[in-house]
This record gives sequence, structure tokens and C-alpha cells, in this order.
Amino acid sequence: MTRSGFSFSAALSSAHAKDKPEKSQDSVKQASSPPKAAFSFSGALSAAQADSKLKTAAKPVGFSFSAALSAIDDEAKESDVQVEDTPKATTLSNANILAAQSWQRGEVQLKCVEKSHETHDVISFRFQGVEPVKFNFKPGQFITFKLNIDGKPVYRSYTIASSPSRPYSLTVTIKQIEGGLVSNYLAQQLNVDDQVTVTGPDGAFNLVDIQADKYLFLSAGSGITPMHSMSRWLCDTQVGSDIAFVHSARSVNDIIFADSVGSMAQRSESFSLSYILESDEKLTSIQQANKQAQYILGRLDIDKLTKLVVDYQTRTVFICGPEPYMAAVKAMLEQANFDMNNFYQESFGAVPNVSVNTASNQAASQSFILNIADQDIPLSSEQTLLEGIESAALPIIAACRSGVCGACKCKVTKGTTQSSSSMTLTEQEIAEGYVLACSTRLTSNASLSLF
Repeated sequence: MTRSGFSFSAALSSAHAKDKPEKSQDSVKQASSPPKAAFSFSGALSAAQADSKLKTAAKPVGFSFSAALSAIDDEAKESDVQVEDTPKATTLSNANILAAQSWQRGEVQLKCVEKSHETHDVISFRFQGVEPVKFNFKPGQFITFKLNIDGKPVYRSYTIASSPSRPYSLTVTIKQIEGGLVSNYLAQQLNVDDQVTVTGPDGAFNLVDIQADKYLFLSAGSGITPMHSMSRWLCDTQVGSDIAFVHSARSVNDIIFADSVGSMAQRSESFSLSYILESDEKLTSIQQANKQAQYILGRLDIDKLTKLVVDYQTRTVFICGPEPYMAAVKAMLEQANFDMNNFYQESFGAVPNVSVNTASNQAASQSFILNIADQDIPLSSEQTLLEGIESAALPIIAACRSGVCGACKCKVTKGTTQSSSSMTLTEQEIAEGYVLACSTRLTSNASLSLF
């Protein structure tokens, strides 16, 4: 019988099992299963040498690859099962993964394979496809979870923290918020081996749609997630990229991805890493652990930024964090005469207020009818299309609810509306009548298409 491709790890494992015939069959199977840690030749040699010392005096003490190979070849002739079946199962699994189809857009079933705390209130979930899949997305984009909480459909978007340069798993990092429906549900209910449905990816805040030569990543709190994805992508695919990374956090204990980002900065001379901390608690310890980073106490201002990133005026700025943080940084850069054409931000916050003119103010108390699929929905001029759609329990994904993600895109086929955001819509889509339901209000009776 022809044997499958030779594997040193399998050979060593099989030789190990043969040298210890007194072990049960279950023990042999356990020894031949794939190890959790990455395979190391030095580790394998050490184990084999240690095993050879335990053999009887009649057996040679010195370990040699030729002897091991000869033993395995003799064993193969006696029993094809041990040499062929176990390695074949491993090879088949790896082949399935390598042959996985690429996920670029749409709905996909995921299984949680890891759940770990980044900080006391931030949890990372790593997912793989229920069926093997390669995740193809733009660094900085997000996915939308389709959940059922207390019998009601709930949608929520989270930035992908991992990079498409490592495409066989997907990581989402979520900060628990007091009273947060979805963040607390995921933190408490989603565990390893659980399955979820997500859709996407979405978002114009990414390294493909935004071109840059020199990067300035500004983040605060959990806003570090898209920056982590972008940094990992650049370090994996464009070695030597000019990156300045400035992250703000309350304290050392609140720094997300400290080890991962620190490792990237340590390996690249062109990766400048800085932290701005409100508290000096444990600052000495992290300074010793991450000597490549700069640390400043306080809050980000133009003097601190100039000190940390002298050439910030020549860089493209990517910023993500709480709304007050981003508003303050934007105002700071504008006052410093930064070229705001090179300023890009990502946010998931409150729905922006619609700026209305005098005529709209006069019509503020008016009521209109929103028609969707032959269903008439009463809607005031102060309510968004999204509110009307959800009141009728019609299917729509409302992820950010702030005119940022574009998930609630729909088409006005009749009537007039007024929008406060068209951030993710193209000029052609706007011309065709597409709007974002979360940030659009009626100014007349109207008809809407959700598909």
C-alpha cells in the first residue's frame, strides 16, 4: 500500500509509540494527535533523545534520524494503519483549510474558537468559519452581528481587529458598556464553540479606499481595534511602512493589545509607538516591559503630539475612539492648520441632529405616510426612516445608527426626504434615490424599497 507524504512529527510520534508498547491504545492515539503548540525540530529532537535514554540496555542509546526512519519504515511494512491513517486525517484537515473559499461579502456562519480578556472590561473573540473559509476584507472594516436577544432580532457592528493578511480566522474585540445590550450579551453568553451569524464586511474607513504614504494612527479606548488591524496588515504585507501610533488610555491596565502592538513596534524601526495615559499607576512596569514605546501623562494636545510625532503635519491621520475624543482631536488639528483632506475618522455613536432650514422648521409638526411593500407607516417629520421601519417590524440592519456604516441603506422611490449623512453612499447611489435610513427624515409622503 502506498503511504501518504512523510512527516517528521508523525514519524517521531509513531516511533515514540512503538518504543512504549506497554501503553494502552488510547495513550498511543493521544500521543499521535496534533500538538497544540507549534512543531519545533529542537523540541522533537530533545524528546526523542530523552525517550532513547529510557529504552532497555539492549537498545541503542544514541538517537539518529536514520535509525528512526528505518524503524518507521519497518513498522509501515507491518502495519499500514499506524503510519497512514493518522497522518492522513491531519493532512486532509489542512488541505480543507488551504482549499477554503474566500469570503468577500455577505452572510457567513462563524464558530467561536477563542475567548480572552484584553483588559478587565474588554474581551476578544476569535472566530473561524463553521465551514473552512478565508476572510477577505479591507483592513479597518467592520462586520455586523445578527443576534436574537430575548426573542428580538438585534444587529450590531464591530470592527475587525485582526488582519486579512492572516485570513483563516477573524477577531472582534468588544468593550463591555454599562447597560449595553449587545456588548454584555456577547461577554456573558457567547463562549467557545458557540456559533453566530455575521454579515459584511463594510466601512470606507480602511487602508484600501484611503491611500497614504505615511500613517498617523490616533486612537482611544476600544477605538484601537481598526488601528490594530491596519498596523498588522502593514507589518505583514508592506514591511518598513512609516507608522506613528499614538494611543490614549486611562491607565496601563486599560491598554488594549499592549503586547501585540508592542511587538510590532519592536520589530520595525519605522514603527513609532506612543501612549498617553491619564494615570501613572504601574507606569514604571510597562516602561520596562515595552522600552520601545514613549509614554506621556495627561491628555492629548498639540504640544504632546508635536513632541511624540514631530512630522505629524506630513502624515495621513486615521482616528477612532469615543465621540468627545475625536471631536477634540479634530478641533485641535484644525487649529494647528493641519490639512484636513488627510484626516479620516471612524465612529459608532449617536445619530447626528439634522440641520433643517426655516421651511423644514415650519413643517416640524407635520405627519407623513411612509409606504413600504404596500404597508403604510405613519411617521412624523421628526422621526427617522429607521424608526418607522423598525416600528413596523420590517427587516433592516441598523448597525451604527449614526450614518457611518451604511448598513441601513435603502431606496426612496417616491416622495422627498432630508438626510444628515450620506457618508457611505456614492454620487450615483444618491442620484438613484438611496439614503441611510438612520439619518433620513421625511419631508413629504414617500415610498421606500428595502431591497
